[in-house]
Amino acid sequence: MLLLHKSDAKLTGDIHLSSSKSESNRVLLMNALSADPFHIENLSDAKDTQTMHRLLSSGEKIWDVMEAGTTMRFCTAYLGLKGQDHVITGTERMKQRPIGLLAEALKHLGTSIRYEEKDGYPPLRISGLKEQSTRELSIPGNVSSQFISALLMIAPVLPRGLELTLTQEIFSRPYIEMTLALMSHFGINHTWEGHVIDIGHQSYIANNYRVESDWSGASYWYAMMAIAPEGTLRLHGLREKSYQGDQAIVEIMKGFGVETTFEGDTAVISKTGQSKRELTIDFKKCPDLAQGVMVAAALTGIRLQMTGLETLRIKETDRITAMTQELAKIGATLTESSSRWELSPSEKNFDPPIISTYEDHRMAMAFGPLALRSNLSIEEEEVVKKSYPGYWEDLKKVGIRMAHQ
Repeated sequence: MLLLHKSDAKLTGDIHLSSSKSESNRVLLMNALSADPFHIENLSDAKDTQTMHRLLSSGEKIWDVMEAGTTMRFCTAYLGLKGQDHVITGTERMKQRPIGLLAEALKHLGTSIRYEEKDGYPPLRISGLKEQSTRELSIPGNVSSQFISALLMIAPVLPRGLELTLTQEIFSRPYIEMTLALMSHFGINHTWEGHVIDIGHQSYIANNYRVESDWSGASYWYAMMAIAPEGTLRLHGLREKSYQGDQAIVEIMKGFGVETTFEGDTAVISKTGQSKRELTIDFKKCPDLAQGVMVAAALTGIRLQMTGLETLRIKETDRITAMTQELAKIGATLTESSSRWELSPSEKNFDPPIISTYEDHRMAMAFGPLALRSNLSIEEEEVVKKSYPGYWEDLKKVGIRMAHQ
């Protein structure tokens, strides 16, 4: 357990963020699908990315993704093309995360997939495509965008390409747009008209790529700045024109009095104004930002009206339930009614909490900024290795003291 001591230090400094896990994992898959490998610079050091990198270059028959959800989805699609009686599996929690929509879509294309334990869930036994059965698929747009991205990335390599229809409302659209933008960087053409994305058979073209820093990781520093009375931070490696949908944190945090200016590839964030008393935020396009924003709101007295949180229930943990329980420890309440959520901020003093992480990296990082207001303890602090291994060391750089209990 990690004890974080309350910090009164002025929030200033330079933070060199981890590289984007979302970009890294997509580029790794495209590289594996390319006939001519290319150089990837600044690849993420996140555990998920390193696991995917190892598996894509391994000759193993059993692929254990451990707790890496993105790796499970992307590697399942890859094995749907290249697998030769491979088994893909993960942790017990991973075996509880549904993958049936993706698996059934791949089976419809002509891939052989068998559920080894429970229908619709890992582990899967996969033998790759021998003959493509169809080029037309439909998949709900309101499921994990990783299912959609996985299918899109293998589409050019399919003998007949792919016409993918997204039924229902499209959630996490920026992640789909990121996938297509990166595919364009490697020479892949597509059309997207209405709910239909069409990608013809074509080849990935080798084109070296430098991965951007992670806007999801940056969001916790925005939360920290929102909580701080004053300060300026320089977050390095971030582009003003980014492929990453989580850059939405820039606009969200204006309501918290945090402003952003860009100096080359550095985002300079400062506390320059008063926060609002109430904000309405739709997280449909950026659900990974929700936890950090909730904690910032709880500690700054902002009442949140939120939509677009549905997919949080099928992440590393049920993040809605987890946030409800942990926010209560700091006197805040999270309630749901008809697919709308309301956060009522902390209204009383609270004892230094022990924050449970539920084996979820974003639970740990979301509550890290609480150290600007209170001592706290974080269980399973090592979970941050999943996406931001240097998180705790970076907190030390801005004056937050910590010790193991």
